[in-house]
Amino acid sequence: MPPKSKAAAAAAAAPVALEDLFSSLHRHIEAGDFSQSVKVADQVLKAAPGDEDAVRCKIVAHIKSDETDKALAAIRAAERLPIDLSYYKAYCYYRQNKLPEALELLRGQEETSAVLQLESQIFYRLGRMNDCMDCYEKLQKFKIDSMDLKINIIAALVAAGRASEVQATMKAQKVDLTTRALRDARSFELAYNSACTLIENKKYAEAKEQLDLAKRIGKEELMVEDYAEDEIEYELAPVSTQLAYVQQLQGQTQEAMGTYINMTKEKSADPSSRAVATTNLISLKGTKDAADNLRKLDRLIEKSTAPNQLQLVESLDFKLSPRQKEALYSARVLLLLHANKTEQAHELVSGLHGLFRDNVFPVLLQAAVHVREKKVQKAEEVLSKYAEKHPGNSEGVLLALAQIAANANHFQLAADSLAKIPDIQHMPATVATIVALKERLGDSTAAASVLDSAIQCWKNAMTEDNNKLDLFMREAATFKLSHGRDEEACLLYEELVKSHGSIEALAGLVTTSARTNLEKAEQYEKKLKPLPGLKGINVESLEKTSGARHVDVAQSINVEVTVDHKKKTKKRKRKPRYPKGFDPANPGPPPDPERWLPKRERSSYRPKRKDKRAQVRGAQGAVTREKHDTGTAATTSSSKAPASSSDPPKVSKSSRKKKSRS
Repeated sequence: MPPKSKAAAAAAAAPVALEDLFSSLHRHIEAGDFSQSVKVADQVLKAAPGDEDAVRCKIVAHIKSDETDKALAAIRAAERLPIDLSYYKAYCYYRQNKLPEALELLRGQEETSAVLQLESQIFYRLGRMNDCMDCYEKLQKFKIDSMDLKINIIAALVAAGRASEVQATMKAQKVDLTTRALRDARSFELAYNSACTLIENKKYAEAKEQLDLAKRIGKEELMVEDYAEDEIEYELAPVSTQLAYVQQLQGQTQEAMGTYINMTKEKSADPSSRAVATTNLISLKGTKDAADNLRKLDRLIEKSTAPNQLQLVESLDFKLSPRQKEALYSARVLLLLHANKTEQAHELVSGLHGLFRDNVFPVLLQAAVHVREKKVQKAEEVLSKYAEKHPGNSEGVLLALAQIAANANHFQLAADSLAKIPDIQHMPATVATIVALKERLGDSTAAASVLDSAIQCWKNAMTEDNNKLDLFMREAATFKLSHGRDEEACLLYEELVKSHGSIEALAGLVTTSARTNLEKAEQYEKKLKPLPGLKGINVESLEKTSGARHVDVAQSINVEVTVDHKKKTKKRKRKPRYPKGFDPANPGPPPDPERWLPKRERSSYRPKRKDKRAQVRGAQGAVTREKHDTGTAATTSSSKAPASSSDPPKVSKSSRKKKSRS
């Protein structure tokens, strides 16, 4: 064949070979043979360098094979090509837990369904639940009918503290979360997440029912896949841990503790379930066995040579939710404080400040450490600074500050802290506490203004329930009456009478008006209903008497009780029973009345006389040297020899401790 015809034949054969390679690539991807898919993709790129489809297929095949490093290498190799691979690169960073880098790559990308779903997962891991829910709300316009997506939405709502919205959201998605519907749906994840929703809503009995269902469904699915019994237990450890948590909330502490102890054993549960079980077990045991509990927590925290750097073992940082990590670290700090290891507690709290930036719980733990060290002013300073810097997220901090200040007799700071919490500022318990603190300061005017402010707040509130307003008005009237503010108290009682016609308020109004306005008191006194049995009493003659005669109530009660007792306890007398052979007609000599006394205390006791023949005769104080030496030797030897049987046993303090310990 001529050379020209050979080149033409090769050019004609090239497209056919490329099509065959793509067909082979598609076949391997459908079969899930991703390693072979990568090889075929390389062949395609050799035949057609820079082919976009081959590059994407190669990257996806690496990701599906959990080879994110190789996927990133393929992305770097294709950087010069006019292909946007930002999404794949962000996904690889997400899989490697490089969440901030992944989020930065997605910034500015078109909000496709894939981008929004990846963003929602990144926000979930970062604990930014509100941003996560924003992504899911944007996904609604794509009308994606995916059960996995619905399961993720439930998880995000629960983690965001919006469990009360789950039912309505799932109803809009046409998902029934009743136990019967979940049984028909046969979805392990859906039943588990629905149970978590019920736990947040404090419906523990229903949650336990759905967790049992999730465990049953999961076990059946794993048995079909030929999992061994211990493997099934390992896979279902999250459900078992959550069931134990429900038992703990229901007060079944022994059952919960048994499950937690089983979960903390090696290879019996996945790392995240083991961490949760360990933290919950410590919360049940409290400060008991602090050293042992610290050892258990040490297994979950990776030791770092760098100061103030914390990391959990086995990638737990990304498997545990922010709330779970907070509970774990808080338990460790509190155990260190109970073990009087304040330096280690300080180091841990310093690391938490870097790990949880602008979060409230490291600040609370730092204040707890200062209080333990009796540095109350430092604790107050730390909490006050955070409250000033983050006014919108300082409710817990202000409550802690009020508690610490009140215990330190800093009543003004405690009252000011409570007054800065708008959500509870005018609630009965808060108002009562602030009023009590103001009274301790001797400032009754400020205490009265606190009550007035609460009354005005509930008057302006658009609620049909006026119970709190009535409560505050009654308490304010009582307070002002006791502090000499009779006219203000009278106005409050009069308002209560006009608005509700309360008999208690009317009685209070009459009593108060009698001090300020006698005519008004007489006017309202006529509205009081007469007490039954008082019509026949002449008040004028009653005033002329010398008063009521004193009656000894206690004596009269005792007499009545005694009489009634005698009446009730009249019983038929029984004949006495005598010992066998005893003749009551001839009882014989009476028994010795001192027979139960010790011999030394009886009147007939006579002590034995001492033998004086063995005594040493001679001048007073005279002792021979031989005798003195013998006595010294005996004393020295007796300190080593055991006591004789006639001596009383001697127990040292150390032996008592050993005895009580055994």
